[in-house]
Amino acid sequence: MVTLNRIYTKTGDDGTTALGTGERRPKYDLRIEAYGTVDETNAAIGVVRLHTAEMPELDAMLGRIQNDLFDLGADLAVPEREGKAERLRVVASQVERLERDIDALNDKLQPLTSFVLPGGTPAAAHLHVARTICRRAERVIVELAARPGEPVSTAGIQYMNRLSDFLFVASRAANGNGVGDVLWVPGQNR
Repeated sequence: MVTLNRIYTKTGDDGTTALGTGERRPKYDLRIEAYGTVDETNAAIGVVRLHTAEMPELDAMLGRIQNDLFDLGADLAVPEREGKAERLRVVASQVERLERDIDALNDKLQPLTSFVLPGGTPAAAHLHVARTICRRAERVIVELAARPGEPVSTAGIQYMNRLSDFLFVASRAANGNGVGDVLWVPGQNR
């Protein structure tokens, strides 16, 4: 269990922050950006949940995802190193659960006939915002993984990729299972 007695420590006043290993890095470091953008995704999902009280199944899925995103933040904050004790990591079963949730929501959706514009209900619109933040987090994590000496778990990358798919499908579910989707009409305003 985590105990936080003091919120401010002043240790970041020099422009650095500590990883879970104790190593200090500049606040602009790509690893810090990665787990910071995962945190931003989580906050956006928190806003979505203000609009999902009437959708208990979706709200429960989003609650599980928020917890998973904290797991991913912890995973990214403690880079895997050889010879070190295993820390909290995102695992394949979390990715698989997300896939099952996508399938459960997708089974109820109207078929798509065009790309979907962000909008519709407040929940759907906020889910689209969360999806775009999630995609940015995924890009940062993949860039981090491509750097030598910056290990990132495969399951963590897969989780973010599936999460953006989930958020898209969830936005359609929040739009009356696709009935209220706002569809793109190519060239409509020419």
